[in-house]
Amino acid sequence: MNDKIGNTFSDIYAFYYKKSFFFAKSYVHDDLAAEDIASESLIRLWEKLKIEAIDYVEPLLLTILKNKALDYLKHEEVKRTAFESMTDWHHFELSTRISTLEACNPNEIFSEEVESIVRETLDLLPEQTRRIFLLSRFGNKSNKEIAEEMKISIKGVEYHISKALKVLRVSLKDYLPLFYFYFYIKF
Repeated sequence: MNDKIGNTFSDIYAFYYKKSFFFAKSYVHDDLAAEDIASESLIRLWEKLKIEAIDYVEPLLLTILKNKALDYLKHEEVKRTAFESMTDWHHFELSTRISTLEACNPNEIFSEEVESIVRETLDLLPEQTRRIFLLSRFGNKSNKEIAEEMKISIKGVEYHISKALKVLRVSLKDYLPLFYFYFYIKF
């Protein structure tokens, strides 16, 4: 080991920290990351020096710094790639929504096909669920009014409406955006 440097970690740190920091920073371009890399590298060097005598400390330190900086940069590259993938996916998803909306034909919401699916689905529901749903969505009655008329709780009304909407959502899966417009006009 260099005679100018003592054997303690403090001596090694005092002598090599600035060099290590600036070397790491020149590659990682981030002060905090460079501080971590420099500190971790000096700890690693000190651990090696405790185990064995090393004649050429600086090349070893430079190798440790290089490897830690490479690990950091590779990790940053993985994060950047993942971020780009998410951005690409978001762009694709947004493009899909735009093209779907552009292709939306408002006349479809009131088409015979959709109305037929709704009618057939509602016919499959239990009588009370169907009646509550029809009063809510087509009779323009509030949940409170339906509860009073049907002599059930408001929670019961909400349950039946929710049950009907779930069945309709499945039946109208090919018309999902229209489904929300058609049945969620009233909250």
